Amino acid sequence: MHAELQLDNQICFRLYTAARLITQAYTPILTSLGITYPQYLVLLVLWEKDNQPVNEIAHRLLLETNTVTPLLQRMEKQGIVSRKKGESDKRQQIVSLTQKGRELEDEAYAHVPTGMGEQLSVCPLKLEDYHRLAHELDCIINALKK
Repeated sequence: MHAELQLDNQICFRLYTAARLITQAYTPILTSLGITYPQYLVLLVLWEKDNQPVNEIAHRLLLETNTVTPLLQRMEKQGIVSRKKGESDKRQQIVSLTQKGRELEDEAYAHVPTGMGEQLSVCPLKLEDYHRLAHELDCIINALKK
């Protein structure tokens, strides 16, 4: 067997497994807030800057608009966001937080960082290690995105 093809030598396996387990760890915390992990990602984008076109949200999340649109439709039905036609371009959909969506930011702040911190507390990494890891992952993402 070629060493390059052994599972233990694959960074892709570690990234896949870490992503899957992190998403799994977020699930109970976010479920208590009434949202899913993909909805949480959309909310993070809107909490940074409200009133954004669908295509900007999709771009920020490195997703296609046809992936984000059904997600936004569900969030609108939940009363978390609202969508309206753009003023200058009627083809454009502008997504805005509702009062409920804005209130979720404080709830998320109260539960998500501490909940994830508790789950990761057994790991010997320090905060600066996570920042460095995020930077290194950004390098990988930027090298691979099209």
